[in-house]
Amino acid sequence: MGTEIERKYLLKPGQWQPTGPGRRMAQGYLSRDPDRTVRVRLVGEDAFMTVKSRRTGITRTEIEFPITLEHARDLLLLCHQPLIDKTRHHVVHEGMLWEVDIFHGANEGLVVAEIELPEEDTPFTLPEWIGEEVSHDMRYTNSNLCAVPFSEW
Repeated sequence: MGTEIERKYLLKPGQWQPTGPGRRMAQGYLSRDPDRTVRVRLVGEDAFMTVKSRRTGITRTEIEFPITLEHARDLLLLCHQPLIDKTRHHVVHEGMLWEVDIFHGANEGLVVAEIELPEEDTPFTLPEWIGEEVSHDMRYTNSNLCAVPFSEW
């Protein structure tokens, strides 16, 4: 079974700018139950379904597998609305991969950075553009952002 160990941060205003176009993605949730979220994600010509367990700290079970584009498009129509619309940028800082998500639509104005770690206590250095950690603030989970978008806070 797969495991996701992830920390999430806001960015300092004006401190980071994309260096390329990133990858636009649409994702929706068939289940937002904190014990088992079920996500459908469409990224260009790639589509995935992901099931995640409840978090323990910053760790949770994650099982992801590819699905057909047709299935993804059909399943997105069944998902809770609004869908998450974001552009993801990959940034390598001191050998660690950061994912910076710029949200669009109902979550316009929100930009977060995530780092996935092999262990909860894996040391890493924060880039200078990283601001407040929001790993434990459930408002910033994508499943909650589709229920209560950033524009409604």
